[in-house]
Amino acid sequence: WHIQDPASQRLTWNKAPVNVLVIRKIRDESLVEPFKELCRFLVEEKQMMVYVERRVADDATLSKDEAFGSIRNQLCTFREGYDDISDCIDLIICLGGDGTLLYASSLFQGSVPPVMAFHLGSLGFLTPFKFESYRTEVAKVLEGNAAITLRSRLKVKVVKDIPSNLTQVLNEVVVDRGPSSYLSNVDLYLDGRLITSVQGDGVIVSTPTGSTAYAAAAGASMIHPNVPAIMVTPICPHSLSFRPIVVPAGVELMITLSPEARNNVWVSFDGRRRQEIQHGDCIKITTSCYPVPSICCHDLVYDWFESLAQCLHWNVRKRQARLADVSDSSDTEN
Repeated sequence: WHIQDPASQRLTWNKAPVNVLVIRKIRDESLVEPFKELCRFLVEEKQMMVYVERRVADDATLSKDEAFGSIRNQLCTFREGYDDISDCIDLIICLGGDGTLLYASSLFQGSVPPVMAFHLGSLGFLTPFKFESYRTEVAKVLEGNAAITLRSRLKVKVVKDIPSNLTQVLNEVVVDRGPSSYLSNVDLYLDGRLITSVQGDGVIVSTPTGSTAYAAAAGASMIHPNVPAIMVTPICPHSLSFRPIVVPAGVELMITLSPEARNNVWVSFDGRRRQEIQHGDCIKITTSCYPVPSICCHDLVYDWFESLAQCLHWNVRKRQARLADVSDSSDTEN
């Protein structure tokens, strides 16, 4: 039995990367200049083909910039849901917050290219790179000189009367009571066996990456993304003893409405594609075989603890003062 050393996870290129997808946080004017600067660097200095969403390329601010016009005309554009770019991208670069990484994951329902995420958003737990040093950092990545974290995803299928597609989820699947004032009441199965019923506001099934998101707010432990696991966290359970649990990666979880449920529930995937779950429907969840290779700024251990400290202020408190030397204490004089 061999436990892989996380430090052995390194980025290697079979061939030099040519096509790069740049994802920019929408509706944030402060990212226009960094976006233009990065695209100019990739196109002019690195001679790469840059792919962007059409709505990003059509941004009015970019259209009015004549100096950027020559670069803009060389950008390859696509539309989410219409154009499949999954087979032609070598590298993904994200500019924004954690949502840009989640969006990048949603574009690739199969194998995902390496993702390099720059912190230009609000939280930045999943975005370890600072944009000020983007030239040096991008050059190192293009040379293959970087550590990676393989962030596991969940493979989810909602089984209804009509066929449904598989969904790849990076953070979490959330089942909640929606607009109803009643408690949700769902049954949780593990590998076909009924484990428990969840009565409360809902339940979160998350990856280790998602353990620092909604699950953390619901009282779950935080799990390093290299740990092969799935976390099940109740949302405001109507029970004093219902604690979050961690199950092995690879098991199949199934969630259905309990026969006694008074109302339907709703499910969402990384906060998107929300839909109603009725009696007779079920949600099947297991670990996906397509993780997200997230490029580290330093290494996968340092980056994670740095994010815990900087973004979530983990274990931040005023330090305890040391005791005065016993020989200096007046209490010991008599």
